[in-house]
Amino acid sequence: MSHDHASRTSAHSHGSGSSRGRLAIALGITSVVLVAEVIGAIVTGSLALLVDAAHMLTDAGGLTIALVAATLAGRPATAKRTWGFARGEVLGATAQAAVLLAVGIVVVVEAVQRLFDPPELAGDLLVVFGVIGLLGNVASIAVLASQRGKNLNMRAAFLEVVNDALGSVAVIVAALVILLTGFQFADAIAAIIIGALIVPRAVLLLRDSTNVLLESTPKGVDLESVRGHLLELEHVIGVHDLHVSQIATGLPVLTAHVVVEDGCFYDGHNAQMLDSLQHCVAEHFDVQIEHSTFQLEPAGHGAHEHPTHD
Repeated sequence: MSHDHASRTSAHSHGSGSSRGRLAIALGITSVVLVAEVIGAIVTGSLALLVDAAHMLTDAGGLTIALVAATLAGRPATAKRTWGFARGEVLGATAQAAVLLAVGIVVVVEAVQRLFDPPELAGDLLVVFGVIGLLGNVASIAVLASQRGKNLNMRAAFLEVVNDALGSVAVIVAALVILLTGFQFADAIAAIIIGALIVPRAVLLLRDSTNVLLESTPKGVDLESVRGHLLELEHVIGVHDLHVSQIATGLPVLTAHVVVEDGCFYDGHNAQMLDSLQHCVAEHFDVQIEHSTFQLEPAGHGAHEHPTHD
């Protein structure tokens, strides 16, 4: 016997229109700054500014992916796609993280090469374009800040504009150093710093999104603790084939085979057992699992099943 708890119209899709609007505004700002930085990189010959422009280009692509993913995630479930496109935000975050990681590695390699042959740069123009980039990034941060914790997709988008802001700060500092001291190596050093900011954050985001795609147990869920608490319920004899995964941010799901006393199948107690099991996983733990499916089994049913696991 199984039961799927809660409707598909859960809170994870609430406010998707707000997310789309904010992403669209951030994309517009990022595109304008991108054009300005490309012009600045051509005029000044700065690697740091060019790298930041390349980062902005990936961000524009990433924000586009995020906008498309947010739009898809808001679409309703169908008979063909029973969870709708809820996982679109995870796919979007994975794509953004992969691109960011590639850009970060390329940045560091190119910057190291420039350390051996730094070009002459115009520090004054570099400051101007760096400030333009920073102002645009700050505006995007302000637009996305309130939505950054909503899901992996919004977290990826916010992370990208924050990285851009840090990159712009590095460009400005390098420009000031060149302007005041003539130390041309500052540009390549700034590019390395930008790359160093990108890579670890991209790795962490890629890890989190990949864990969702691999249906790993969500953060904050101790599977043995869940099993132990289920076993403490009255009439429960055993729990096996216990799985907890995550469809999208804030949407964990649980399935389990629960062995109960044989009498539950004759005295009408099964309905109460389902209520107890669902209440347990939805209310008892820090990560509330509202989508749960339980198969209730008599003690002798295990002999008729394929080999099970814990």
